[in-house]
Amino acid sequence: MFKKSLVVCTFLFIVSGCVYRDEPAPRIADSPVSSEPKLTKPRIVEPSPTRRRVAASVPRDWFPPANLEKKWKAIVVHHSATGNGNAAIFDKWHREGNHWDGVGYDFVIGNGTDSADGLVEVTFRWREQKTGAHCGGTPGNWANEDAVGICLVGDYNNTIPTARQMQSLAKLTRFLQRRYRIPASRIYGHNTTPGARTTDCPGRNFPMARFKSMVDG
Repeated sequence: MFKKSLVVCTFLFIVSGCVYRDEPAPRIADSPVSSEPKLTKPRIVEPSPTRRRVAASVPRDWFPPANLEKKWKAIVVHHSATGNGNAAIFDKWHREGNHWDGVGYDFVIGNGTDSADGLVEVTFRWREQKTGAHCGGTPGNWANEDAVGICLVGDYNNTIPTARQMQSLAKLTRFLQRRYRIPASRIYGHNTTPGARTTDCPGRNFPMARFKSMVDG
């Protein structure tokens, strides 16, 4: 049995970045929740010539096991809302503070504190192609089921991502877009994800427009 005092729970709420209160889903006029695709049975995506060219320029661990690979439909960008961290630290917080089965994201991009600046860490969720826990409302949340969750270490209400973090995020996003044919219109910040609970993640200072221009470039 594991119990936490109110003070510790409050601390974990602050540092975990994407731990949620029971708040109503935000109103998003241009992307209503009802327009999101119905969940379909996962299928293995066969490699194409384009994917083979991409494969030569990306780390091997970005490719999930072929027998588990799902057809991902969107990408959701988060910040950790902390000054430091890495996948292992977030895994511990999410297990102990949220009682989840581990870190909620598929990928974590370091800022030079507890992992190298710009380092893309692949979590167990991506390796096992498991449903995420990064947009609240699990189970049954379309974004957890169908969207790849990427978390950048940092608090972008007070700072901005490092140049290396942005470069790694753009490279990872381009890889995911090409592999799963995800259009730019389905790349979201957590706060603009249809159906997501109220949040300011990935932070007021996250340069979304610049990020999307890097992906397009």
